[in-house]
Amino acid sequence: MGTRQIRRALMALRKAAKRLRRDERGVSAVEFALIAPVMIVILFGVIEISQLFTADRKVTRTTSTVADLVAQDDIITADEMADIFTASGAIMQPYDTAGLQMRVSSVVMDDKGKVAVDWSESRNMSPRAPGSVVSVPAGILQANTSVIMAEVSYDYASTLGTFLSTPIKLGETFYLRPRRALKVKGP
Repeated sequence: MGTRQIRRALMALRKAAKRLRRDERGVSAVEFALIAPVMIVILFGVIEISQLFTADRKVTRTTSTVADLVAQDDIITADEMADIFTASGAIMQPYDTAGLQMRVSSVVMDDKGKVAVDWSESRNMSPRAPGSVVSVPAGILQANTSVIMAEVSYDYASTLGTFLSTPIKLGETFYLRPRRALKVKGP
């Protein structure tokens, strides 16, 4: 190969390099290839967090419904409690309710200010023992009054499992005054 041929090859190479520097046809594809994985990770994260928030709202709704249905009665039976737990569990759909834990207790304050459980019913967790001491937020009870305390607990397991690989414990407690009597009589 002679000098002239080498010069021609170098000139052709320089021209090709200049054309390549000015050519922007593949820039969008390269940028997309760099950004796409980050965007996909963000998308899955947003989906998982929104599912978690939805489950948490459903736990809150379930707890308020259990408390509300019991507080509307003056005498509650074991069959009514079973129906309330079943109906309230339907609020959690489409989430699996096999591990949904619900407990309802009638909490009373005597004339000396002692707060104790009058009766308690539950599903998938232990009921509170009658007479057991329970703490309630200040101002909820006054002497010789009662309140219905509903507690719901749920272990949320992500459907995707991308970021939330272990179950998250969601829980809520609601206090409602009985509406038809000073105290709801339990089963």
